[in-house]
Amino acid sequence: MRLMNIVCIGEALIDFKDRGRLAFQGYVGGSPLNVAVSASRLGGAVGFASRVSTDLFGTAIVEHLRDNGVDTTLVERSDDPSTLAFVSEQGGENHFSFLGSGAADTRYDPRPRPRLPDTVRFVQFGSISLLHEPTASSVSDIVALHSGRATTVFDPNIRPALIPDREAYLERLGGWLALAALVKASDQDLRWLAPDTDPLTTARDWLARGPEAVVVTRGREGAVLLRLGRLPIEVAAPAVEAVDTVGAGDIFTGTLMVALAEAAAPLEELSGAAWLGSLRLAATAATLSCTREGADPPSRAEVDSYLRLEQSRGG
Repeated sequence: MRLMNIVCIGEALIDFKDRGRLAFQGYVGGSPLNVAVSASRLGGAVGFASRVSTDLFGTAIVEHLRDNGVDTTLVERSDDPSTLAFVSEQGGENHFSFLGSGAADTRYDPRPRPRLPDTVRFVQFGSISLLHEPTASSVSDIVALHSGRATTVFDPNIRPALIPDREAYLERLGGWLALAALVKASDQDLRWLAPDTDPLTTARDWLARGPEAVVVTRGREGAVLLRLGRLPIEVAAPAVEAVDTVGAGDIFTGTLMVALAEAAAPLEELSGAAWLGSLRLAATAATLSCTREGADPPSRAEVDSYLRLEQSRGG
């Protein structure tokens, strides 16, 4: 096992995708887990930190991580049940229902808080792991311990069904933004958080709260990078026939961290060309994942092959 350079912290669950008439197909998921798997498939040396059940779903989760080359040294096991998420598409968007009361990944509370290896350059957090205690405090504590030692990456990955109080969430959001060097958020997330404000305006406001950079993903329209005092950088998404968009944003984040790690420079020192190349790799990986069922990240070879083909076509 290679020395870890990326660690993702948070929930690990099973997504059940509605295939019609309550015929559900199960997939290993959870936003930080999807990020970890995508980063590993794209060439990162990745670890995952969470609490995972010993039930049949938890066993599938751990096997999935190991099958994809993700280091599970930081995974705790417990007899608590696994979180189950049920996904249906409505109006072109995915909607989620969760069964997670007392689930293992909501009770992650390592004592003492783990110190990650010095080789770790990126620590990623966010999503529904920040909505339940003690996991929310555990994740925030671990990220804070490594802020300054590693690039901290935050993705809110909003799930409205799990946030009964928007104002309370917004109050806590400030603390998570202050912990993050890099934020990735979808335009859908930003519209839910600030319904009367343009998503890019909200993202620019976030820059004043701590992050070095904010990336806004916009589905078929690609992504936009925002930094203080610099022009935005935009990338288009490849045109494909979408089959399933679950996990596409997570795959974007995982791929982006791998590309930025390979650039081997602090975020504030990265050139526009390095950012553009990293964003293009991430947008391509995320889009290719939409051509197949479940959160199924492409390999680095698949992404590189697609980009070479596009370049040969003058794309």
